[in-house]
Amino acid sequence: MTDTPVPDALVAEWLTVPDVAERLDLDAGKVRRIVQEGRLVGIRRGEPKVFSIPAAFLVPGHLANPSAPSRAEGLPEWTVLASLQGTLTLLRDAGFSDEEALVWLFAPIDALRGSPIDALRAGGKTEVRRLAQAEL
Repeated sequence: MTDTPVPDALVAEWLTVPDVAERLDLDAGKVRRIVQEGRLVGIRRGEPKVFSIPAAFLVPGHLANPSAPSRAEGLPEWTVLASLQGTLTLLRDAGFSDEEALVWLFAPIDALRGSPIDALRAGGKTEVRRLAQAEL
């Protein structure tokens, strides 16, 4: 047994596929495709086991692209964090399972002064990907 923290100890809020679908204004099948495409990741958790996705992977639409027009001009209310997919790809290339990737994204890293997911949400894609690439 390792001392690696379980995702439940690190992730504050989880969403089910129907929750994500509602937030993104999509049907559940489209959310499953987004997961299959590697744009989102989740794990089966709880009792009974339900596929769950961290809520931190979704951001208000106006934050996805700060230079884009305002919500009133057609931006979605919520969207998937744009920098997440490339980071997940790097972690998968380094041999991380989905659960290991979640732990890496949510565990604090001294070099980032916080967790990689917090850094991604704050626009620190380059620093996070540099650290993820070092895992290769």
